[in-house]
Amino acid sequence: MQTLFFLGIGGIGMSALARYAIHCGYRVYGYDRMRSQLCQRLETEGCVITYDDDASNIPTLNVDKCVFTPAIPNTNAIYRYFVDHGVPMVKRAEILGELTRDRRGLAVAGTHGKTTTSTMIAHLLRQSHIDTSAFLGGISINYDTNLLLANDNANANVVVEADEFDRSFHHLRPYMAVVTATDADHLDIYGTHQAYLEAFAHFTSLIQQGGVLLYKKGITLDVRTKQRVYTYSADDPTADFHAENIRVGNGRLLFDYVSPDFAIRDLSLGVPVRINVENAVAAMAIAQLNGVTPDELRNGIASFRGVRRRFEIKHDAPDFVHIDDYAHHPDELRRSIASVLELYSDRRLVVVFQPHLYTRTRDFFRQFASALSLADQVVLLDVYPARELPIPGITSQLILDNVTSKVRCLTTKENLATTLASVSYDVLLTLGAGDIGDIYFPCKT
Repeated sequence: MQTLFFLGIGGIGMSALARYAIHCGYRVYGYDRMRSQLCQRLETEGCVITYDDDASNIPTLNVDKCVFTPAIPNTNAIYRYFVDHGVPMVKRAEILGELTRDRRGLAVAGTHGKTTTSTMIAHLLRQSHIDTSAFLGGISINYDTNLLLANDNANANVVVEADEFDRSFHHLRPYMAVVTATDADHLDIYGTHQAYLEAFAHFTSLIQQGGVLLYKKGITLDVRTKQRVYTYSADDPTADFHAENIRVGNGRLLFDYVSPDFAIRDLSLGVPVRINVENAVAAMAIAQLNGVTPDELRNGIASFRGVRRRFEIKHDAPDFVHIDDYAHHPDELRRSIASVLELYSDRRLVVVFQPHLYTRTRDFFRQFASALSLADQVVLLDVYPARELPIPGITSQLILDNVTSKVRCLTTKENLATTLASVSYDVLLTLGAGDIGDIYFPCKT
């Protein structure tokens, strides 16, 4: 039995791999800074986790391989110990790459929409006669997990997210690939939008023989695959797969799904927000190309319950609604806020946003401000640093100074409850990829 050590085991992607390793019979150890709910769940499944950046107890573990993420700095003491003692080091993306070589990898890439789309694909396949395994970038509400294992061990399908950070998705060899968006992001890694686009172009060249590339029509993408290529859209009828006749009202969203082979009328979207129509079309297209039937598509998209922190409705009552969303890119904020305004056009909305990363705030503060200004009331929290050190002069105040909403203010997590008590609202939208999702928001009375 081999021993694996996961550095950054509490990450959503790393925890899924660690759980899979436990399932496969490995001894699994790990390190993370915080004892999150994911870490606690891993501990109940047999994983031993340390929360101290201290390598003193590592020699007793006889580690055969260390799996790490790019978010772990090379100054981490445990990381340094493994490197100095010749323990094989492998990135999380390399492990996913091996899985997509051995099976029919269905990979979803893009600046945004990856988690929801990949989870939709997994759900559509799981509830059909096809089935699949999946390594998800969020907790599926349908299954309460980020790891799905096919009931049939011989099943060759595996759904994964293709993460562009640090060019991780270049380790994948997908059979089918989706590209949802190529808006500039991670400029701390790529430097320029052109370099970012080049990374996506290379990703399209990695699709296996006989496979498929599906991308959103209208995005900037240099297609370099020689395999089958399709487009999708929520509103462009010239796309190969698209939606028509979208209707929103009374808490429901209906639409028609049109493909090159057939159309399905009056589909009910399980998470009834307009931003999910586009994700649904992409997911249904991939599921259809894998043999899911029209009836299975109809039932699957209606029974999809979403992903934790992806436009998750935390509380829904006539007098108060709380929606929590992982949105952390300006375009994601704009789409999320617009969806809430459409769903609750007669309600008073307050948006609470926690910027994620100093570099992203530096690069996009004007775009963040423009998106937030769609709402009449905006509350900003301090920047969540994640893996970064502070950058002089880069704070949430940069965004706030450019917001034009009627009510706008900057506060801390500690003072947030007091701040919200002074604002008049009945719909609360919390946005950000940091720890804002861990803040308790009592139901407003």
